[in-house]
Amino acid sequence: MTTTARPRGATVWLTGLPSAGKTTVAGLLRDRLRADGRRVEVLDGDEIRRFLTAGLGFSRADRCANVRRVGLVAEVLARNGVVCLVPVIAPYAESRDAVRARHAASATPYFEVYVATPVEVCAARDVKGLYARQAAGMLTGLTGVDDPYEPPTDPALVLRTRAQTPWESADAVHAMLAEHGLTRRAGRVASGVNSRG
Repeated sequence: MTTTARPRGATVWLTGLPSAGKTTVAGLLRDRLRADGRRVEVLDGDEIRRFLTAGLGFSRADRCANVRRVGLVAEVLARNGVVCLVPVIAPYAESRDAVRARHAASATPYFEVYVATPVEVCAARDVKGLYARQAAGMLTGLTGVDDPYEPPTDPALVLRTRAQTPWESADAVHAMLAEHGLTRRAGRVASGVNSRG
């Protein structure tokens, strides 16, 4: 009796400022990967905050703990053949490095994707009204405004969303995964993408 090898999983961590487009890109990529026949899960930052890390606040320590917990779930899923898409801000390099190290320890593919949308563009989009609330004095600790964001120094891919559509951004990540044998090569590849920073 022959058995078919389970496809390798991977984690794609989409980091960037609030309203950068992380969740939009993740949703489009999820649909595309499912069409390829891949098992995919999206670990959405807002849902994680409501359930898995509901007791954590927004101090540096709590933000790092949040990222580490999400990273644990992502690594377990990816290690078991799932492509795990993680549109989570993860503002601090130390916590992102810890997630990368967890994946490396189990030889699980991990890709840090920097959704490099300038803060002024994010503020104009303001999908959740966070920038407006911060400007009105109703919110403090907004990442990239009055709380730090440490951009990745060596991401696997940089998405400059001001210059490309969400579909082009999703295409770029899909192409990267295809290059690593993690999905089928298909469709168009986005232009205007700066790979490796």
